[in-house]
Amino acid sequence: MSIPYAVLFDMDGTLLQTEKLSTPAFRRTFEKLRDRGLWDGPMPNESEITNVLGMTIDQVWKKLLPGASEAAIEAADTYLLENEIQLIRERVTDLYPGVIQTLQELHDRGIPLFIASNGQEDYIDALCDEYGLRPLMTDLYSAGRFRTRSKNDLVAKLLADYQVETAVMVGDRHSDVEAGKKNGLFTIGCDFGFANPGELDQADVVITKFPQVLDHLPKIDTNRQRQT
Repeated sequence: MSIPYAVLFDMDGTLLQTEKLSTPAFRRTFEKLRDRGLWDGPMPNESEITNVLGMTIDQVWKKLLPGASEAAIEAADTYLLENEIQLIRERVTDLYPGVIQTLQELHDRGIPLFIASNGQEDYIDALCDEYGLRPLMTDLYSAGRFRTRSKNDLVAKLLADYQVETAVMVGDRHSDVEAGKKNGLFTIGCDFGFANPGELDQADVVITKFPQVLDHLPKIDTNRQRQT
């Protein structure tokens, strides 16, 4: 059975105020790599960490651990995930204002909602469980779960798996907008996350507060949506 209309959401910088979590998680990871003698290069600064948010984990380490051994990269994967999950449980950050209420409104309208993130699977699972997002989502798609090489590929897989006819991509990075455009979706850029100036220029709409998503979704036949 196909889905006539769905909304896809990026996680970091779109639903979650990730910078409060990512900076300490990466710093702890690099400290542990140094303690284990797996890395003697520089510690990334906050700007460098922010710039990799939204990338796949393989792309992250190419940026932050250039020339590192396979053992170092495998260890970095493990340490980062452990640190992220610990910090999630410590509630060092939160969702952006209005996220739960907005998602609940869309869910109540009968619109299938999906996460489409380049994050690791256990990280996305932990966030959705900690912040109560899982009951609102039809499915959680992540690069870590499906080993996709790009957001374009991840979104394409989601649309094919669920036979989605029409969808909206909501995200804060160029990769989100590009993934939406490459797959023929309406795109909403979130200019409250980590986007650099001009990064969201190709989005169909740019919002500055998450609840504005409700004001810019293309019109749908809600009766048809509920019947499907």
